[in-house]
Amino acid sequence: MIKEIFKRMCEIRYFELEVIKAHQQGRIYCPVYLSMGQEAVASTLSVTCFGYKIFTQHRGHSWYLAYGGNQLRLRDEILGKPTGCCQGKGGSSDIQSFKMEAHHGLIGEQVPIGVGYALASNIPVLIQMGDGAIEEDCSLASLGFVVKHNLPVLFVCEDNGLSILTPIEKRRNWKAVDVARGFGLKAFDLEDDPYEIMNIEIDLPMFLNIRTCRHRWHVGIGNDGEPQIDRLALIRDMVDDNQKIEKTAKERMLDIWKV
Repeated sequence: MIKEIFKRMCEIRYFELEVIKAHQQGRIYCPVYLSMGQEAVASTLSVTCFGYKIFTQHRGHSWYLAYGGNQLRLRDEILGKPTGCCQGKGGSSDIQSFKMEAHHGLIGEQVPIGVGYALASNIPVLIQMGDGAIEEDCSLASLGFVVKHNLPVLFVCEDNGLSILTPIEKRRNWKAVDVARGFGLKAFDLEDDPYEIMNIEIDLPMFLNIRTCRHRWHVGIGNDGEPQIDRLALIRDMVDDNQKIEKTAKERMLDIWKV
């Protein structure tokens, strides 16, 4: 299982590196939200959590790719082409027929929408958010609503400690996992170590606050220096054939972006 997780992490990492190159070359004309550094969360849950409808937000490349999204169509979407997964403009039927619903940019909007989907369908829903989005009133109210109606929802907060550039300690005096427990949710605070995530027995409804490390700006391809943690590097030596897996992912993404 760890080999498959590492494979998906590598595919996401090298896809994002090609996005950066394309942006530097002037081929991308819109802001990009990169998943670099946070690949382990989506990669691990995509291996352990099946049959979910995914509601994610703007930092969603990792989720689309980890859950089997078409790499070519995501590339075309980022390049603004009509052959993209959202026809180059968002909201097309292609992405809706896939496991993931499109996000329109309003912070936290996916949380109540995903909860409503679970209420209407009773289909298991995975709702991804950031540590800034959990602070939205609609997100907090959704936690209580899910408990009240015992809905099959897995909340996943990718906690990189920053809302744009503002750290958590300057924004609030509460922890997301404590608030989730206050609403009656089973809630866990953990690192983005795949082994730690895999050890959680999923029992819906549930809230996971997973601490991770983004490698690039909130939006854009720049960075503020070397990241504190690189989870991909930390698990590389734990995986058999890691060099072959990484080389294959790199070559695959190089080929995909030769357009």
